[in-house]
Amino acid sequence: MTDQKQPLPLIEVCVEGIDGLIAAQEAGADRVELCASLLEGGITPSFGTVREALALASVPFHVIVRPRGGDFLYSEAEYRSMLADVEALRDLGVAGVVVGCLSADGTIDEERMAELARRAGPLNVTCHRAFDMTRDPAEALEALIRCGIGRVLTSGQRDTAVEGAALLSELVVQAAGRIIILGCGDLDPSNIATVRKQTGLAEMHFAALRDVPSTMTYRNPDVGMGGTDLDREYRNTLTDPALVAATIAAARAA
Repeated sequence: MTDQKQPLPLIEVCVEGIDGLIAAQEAGADRVELCASLLEGGITPSFGTVREALALASVPFHVIVRPRGGDFLYSEAEYRSMLADVEALRDLGVAGVVVGCLSADGTIDEERMAELARRAGPLNVTCHRAFDMTRDPAEALEALIRCGIGRVLTSGQRDTAVEGAALLSELVVQAAGRIIILGCGDLDPSNIATVRKQTGLAEMHFAALRDVPSTMTYRNPDVGMGGTDLDREYRNTLTDPALVAATIAAARAA
């Protein structure tokens, strides 16, 4: 009896803005997660960006709904803004939304997550890496299933998927087809095939970013726009299509 290869993993690329979406889809991504400000871990992009993405996208994309960086314990006003964003994105016709709310004790906020899923209607709903900040991943997975969430993005509660591979494998088994485990965490051509073999993941997610110097020729040395590193304001973090393509090829050569 010969060993059977796992199905080719579906590849989602996390991008910042329109240029990132175009680069990812041209490099072969199956799906895109559209964000703003990846330096903050991704926050909700503008609706102008979403509309432009709808006009240009040749692959499905999911939009993160995260009102700010930092933790995932939101005020009532922040939560209401998330509900409004989900409804607006649903009406615009995106393929899915990416959300996550926790309670102060490190559990999934089931009431809020269930309502976000309900407001999303027919859209795909993913819980982002708020999951990785929960105190009990097995319990958190069951909570997301109860809430009607279809997918969870996770590195196995570690900084990288390589470090979190054991938990990722356990989550795939626990999910048993009830929810999709979307594995992430510094995946690149050197490790994605190994992680896939170790975990049995059917979907994998990475960003494939590189820093590119700004083309500004005049740079005012006396003024910053909020960052602590003035040089950071003259470097742009972009999706690298060559790295996207190489990572996909490595995943599918396994």
